[in-house]
Amino acid sequence: MAAADSQNFNLPPGFRFYPTDEELVVHFLHRKAALLPCHPDVIPDLNLFTYDPWELDGKALGEGNRWYFYSRKIDVRVTDNGYWNPLGRDDPVLSTATSEVVGMKKYFLFHVQDAAAGPLKTNWIMHEYRLADAAAAASSSSSSRRRGRPKRDYSKWVLCRVYERDEEKEEEEDGAELSCLDEVFLTLDDLDEISLPNRIQ
Repeated sequence: MAAADSQNFNLPPGFRFYPTDEELVVHFLHRKAALLPCHPDVIPDLNLFTYDPWELDGKALGEGNRWYFYSRKIDVRVTDNGYWNPLGRDDPVLSTATSEVVGMKKYFLFHVQDAAAGPLKTNWIMHEYRLADAAAAASSSSSSRRRGRPKRDYSKWVLCRVYERDEEKEEEEDGAELSCLDEVFLTLDDLDEISLPNRIQ
């Protein structure tokens, strides 16, 4: 992956990046998986477990208090100082035109590993988008036709949106989009204590 530190992700004057879930999956993630050009091509590739969420500024595409980046699919989402813990079940991302499931959206909460107190919950949230199985298969097939046998399986990419939860501003700024998270957070206290998974080398 190219080093994101050396790239400039400043958006053109007047350009605001507030995509819907469907746009993130169909316009960005699907096109990346199919090796198709994407305009604007502003979302960088990052290794998810290389950075803690507060280190994303200047490395991922930032808009407001949100950061966007592509990452390879991994099972253990661990950083130097903590890990991303999945919350609840995945939500389908639907096409507004056909109501077809085009992708899946998974929620994560970042935990900091404290030597004395153990895992500590933070307000950092991640939405991880992946293609639906049919869309991933179509993208992989398209990649094969366009470049023979691709060196990488681009259907193994996910698109991540990371932000720090601000309880006071949530209802005003995000409304219905975050309503599903309210239910998830109500169940956090019921989750069993979890141990820090082993870091993938």
